[in-house]
Amino acid sequence: QGKSGIHKSIVELLMNFINKGITPFIPEHGSVGASGDLVQLAHLALTMIGEGEVFYKGEKRSAGEVMKECGLEPIKMFIREGLSLTNGTSFMTGIGLVNLINAKKLLRFATIASVMMNEIASSYDDFMSEPINAARRQRGQGIIAEQMREIAKGSKCMLDRKCEMYDKKHTEKVFTHKVQPYYSLRCIPQILGPVLETVENVERVLINEVNSACDNPIVDPETEDVYHGGNFHGDYVSFEMDKLKIAVTKMTMLCERQMNYLFHDRINGILPPFVNLGKLGLNYGLQASQFTACSTTAECQTLSNPMYVHSIPNNNDNQDIVSMGTNSALIARRVIDNSFQVIAIHFMAIVQAVDALGFADKLSPLTNRVYKDIRAFFPRFEDDTPKYKDIEKMIIFLKEQSY
Repeated sequence: QGKSGIHKSIVELLMNFINKGITPFIPEHGSVGASGDLVQLAHLALTMIGEGEVFYKGEKRSAGEVMKECGLEPIKMFIREGLSLTNGTSFMTGIGLVNLINAKKLLRFATIASVMMNEIASSYDDFMSEPINAARRQRGQGIIAEQMREIAKGSKCMLDRKCEMYDKKHTEKVFTHKVQPYYSLRCIPQILGPVLETVENVERVLINEVNSACDNPIVDPETEDVYHGGNFHGDYVSFEMDKLKIAVTKMTMLCERQMNYLFHDRINGILPPFVNLGKLGLNYGLQASQFTACSTTAECQTLSNPMYVHSIPNNNDNQDIVSMGTNSALIARRVIDNSFQVIAIHFMAIVQAVDALGFADKLSPLTNRVYKDIRAFFPRFEDDTPKYKDIEKMIIFLKEQSY
């Protein structure tokens, strides 16, 4: 659109950096998110004029040396290049887009895990039925319920309430099977629905942001007028990153509570403590892994406090109210990384529970595939062994696999 008024050589050099595998060294701290990401983008601009440092072929080297080696010339500064390169929300938006991709992966796996939890518990399936979820006019809830029905299709583990409870042939006075499961099993559409809608809104805002001119001033190429304002202000990204980390934290809390259900034999009534498939009293199962999941979830809860409202005036009060958008995006990234750890441990517990009950062949086709894919690199265990490498493998699986 030409609204930043920069020379085309700027874009061409950035394209060459990408195509030749040149990555500018940019420190993550230093942006207050108003006038954009000044500190980080200044480091980017440094490399483009042949100064600063870059990562190239696994090494951190002088930008000038690498550019010369690759046959690239430093840019020449014209009237708009210097300010345009350092102004804008590019850094926080880039981090935000990676956060978005990973949050969508986490949500999908949290939904799959929730179906597998209800298969393990032999839950009644009406909590995710169309009639009950359509009765509440919340779009996200309906979508999650529909996704759960699709994931659970073909499962032989879950029960039909009409057949199991409303059949007049049943004469027992006390139901031995839990009529209504715990909220962490039964209220998944209501809990993950808002998470889904938050993720969708984050995507809408970030796609708009990355396709915008977040510069100042803005140039109209047709009229040649120059407009001074504040398109560099990162409030849109800051607010969405705060909402995203809150949503991911709630999703993490849900998975941690589901995990506790698996570990607590007096609550589930069907599994050994801590899904211990070894000798009770001698082996530990996944007991120690719960400490990690619990601690990491607690950290997410603390990190979910918003950055959006933590403005500090600076720059001689010229920047008297700022967005802290980059801080918000970085903290959201930390929350998402934490969530991968918790959900990784959760799936380790789920597949152990499936084996404890002998339910593998009763799972739905999709959840059975997830089970088999996990068991391919995380086999059933009975003896006590360190699990940190298994957690690392599981995190890689969650990031790279899709269903």
